[in-house]
Amino acid sequence: MNLNNLLNISLFGNTGKDYLVAFVMLIVFVAILKMFQLTILKRLKSVAKVTKTDLDDVLIGMVEKIKPPVYSFIALYGALQFLTLGEVVQKIVNGLLILVVVYQIINALQEFVNFAVRKLSSEDRKVSSSVVSSISIMAKTVLWSFAILLILSNWGINISSLVAGLGIGGIAIALAVQKILSDVFSSFSIFVDKPFEEGNFIIVGQDMGTVQKIGIKTTRIKTLQGEELVISNQELTTERVRNFKRMKERRVSFTIGVTYETTLTKLQNIPNMIKDIVESQETARFDRAHFKEYGDFSLNYEIVYYVKSKDYLVYMNTQQAINFALNERFVKEGIEFAYPTQTIFVKK
Repeated sequence: MNLNNLLNISLFGNTGKDYLVAFVMLIVFVAILKMFQLTILKRLKSVAKVTKTDLDDVLIGMVEKIKPPVYSFIALYGALQFLTLGEVVQKIVNGLLILVVVYQIINALQEFVNFAVRKLSSEDRKVSSSVVSSISIMAKTVLWSFAILLILSNWGINISSLVAGLGIGGIAIALAVQKILSDVFSSFSIFVDKPFEEGNFIIVGQDMGTVQKIGIKTTRIKTLQGEELVISNQELTTERVRNFKRMKERRVSFTIGVTYETTLTKLQNIPNMIKDIVESQETARFDRAHFKEYGDFSLNYEIVYYVKSKDYLVYMNTQQAINFALNERFVKEGIEFAYPTQTIFVKK
């Protein structure tokens, strides 16, 4: 059989010439696509050398992940367009093309998700690893769910009923795990808004301590007593949280009372005495001291000063030193601290 006979032979509705053209185009398409990949890689790598951003590295990884089988299939699809295919075969080929293209797009988007997760973990080390990994998993789940629906839709499958069924099922599941989902979404609220971070000292209601771990459902706090306190994330987003992270100074206000028998001169000198005592402390900054009121059994003074540290131990040491100094000075000046007393007048 000579070449002309081979070119004119008919098989499945196509001549030998048609098959030869399709084969040649297959080789051409594979070569073009491979050259296209290498050209893009070369350009991206040259750009990556002069830029400081990591985004170009992500793009390089995306292009490098396109393997030869992908190019071969796309080239095969292009070559098959030069042949006459049956309706069923054409649908199968089109369906496979959609599957391959969508798969590559989702893989590319996953690279961006991985890049964002790595960036988040490196820039904000206080973000809980469980929260970061959960964000990654949820983002990839959404991507693949969308991809599956897109593939099924392009394959001619009616996804309306499927989406409706998933919606009803989703509502039922959401109602069943409402409490858990509430805590999960609260964890994302904490992650985005950052009312506190791991290592911060916070007060929630009557509880206080250092944040040890922010999880998906709960946050763990080490209290001043040493035990671990586990609080649901929903409670943390609905309660008032006092965070001492950005506190540079601690405002202190306290009251002392002296007896009614204290002379006017001594009463007038007390604010200056207190000022001298507070200013003698290196960790304290005096604000004010005033004779505030006539109490039931004492003449009360209100003192306000600032501790130049957010450390609780520094505050307590400063307050203790002030209390010792007040006691020493009042004893020296003959001023008595008041304590609850009751005077009974008997009329004869």
